[in-house]
Amino acid sequence: MATRRIIYLFAWIAALVFFCAYQQWFAWLTLLIVVCLPIFSLLISLPAMLTARLELRLPAHLTAGIPCQLALECRSQLLPPPPWKCRINVSRPVTCQQWRVKNGSSLPTEHCGALICSVQKAKICDYLGLFSIPLRLPDDKTVFVRPKPVPIRDLPQLEQHIARSWQPKRGGGFAENHELRLYRPGDSVQQIHWKLSAKTGKLILREPMEPERSRVLLRLDLMGSDAELDRKLGRLLWLGRHLTRLHIHYEIQCLTANGCEQWHITTQKELDKAIDSILGCSSSTQGSIQSRVEHAAWQFYIGGGPDEA
Repeated sequence: MATRRIIYLFAWIAALVFFCAYQQWFAWLTLLIVVCLPIFSLLISLPAMLTARLELRLPAHLTAGIPCQLALECRSQLLPPPPWKCRINVSRPVTCQQWRVKNGSSLPTEHCGALICSVQKAKICDYLGLFSIPLRLPDDKTVFVRPKPVPIRDLPQLEQHIARSWQPKRGGGFAENHELRLYRPGDSVQQIHWKLSAKTGKLILREPMEPERSRVLLRLDLMGSDAELDRKLGRLLWLGRHLTRLHIHYEIQCLTANGCEQWHITTQKELDKAIDSILGCSSSTQGSIQSRVEHAAWQFYIGGGPDEA
């Protein structure tokens, strides 16, 4: 904007010198046009300036290593948008890093983590670029750069290590497994095994049973370099998917800057939400989750070393 104002000032001085030197109708007309041009530009630009809106277009999720360009567009309802400018900041909470990027430049997606893109100090000018007004800022956008799955070697057969027992299903209903017992007052008549009751002479009930799963715990500390965090979260993603395929319910405990946070996982969708939540947390600066004593049938601490299993 400063450059355009300097150019206009030189044009105004040149028109004034031209008028003083010749003092003809053409010189007077030239000076009048130069003087009135900024007002005319502002009048025809105001509808577009007042209706202009910024739109930040970014994907919600990415995989680490996949390039992504920041796309910020300015749209106006009436006329083509005049020149505009703003400042764009990108931050990664997990490593407390910040960048100032330009529109159309690539985002830092080499490592996993949530990237928060925010637009600041947006201004829109008239078509000549001499006047400006503040432009409404769009909402911040978060891009979750998820890790690549990192396989874990020598994983034990979890079905043998996780003991399971059976318990009566709450509320009754259908179940694949049943247990026979004598009828008690208050039991549902629909669950009576009539054929067996007729043979034994006693009311026998088929009680639906459901598995009582043992506690499975995955633990990690949200700290370390970018490469270590990539390996930690990649192993968490791989192991979580492996447990989900085995229909094993488990818990995730992660030590962050806000303390120990926990998620209960039963489906792939819940695992993805937990990964996104971890990506948006700030890393812990001290301590280790291993100092917290937890009781579980099977627990696994996920490290970030290149040779850790």
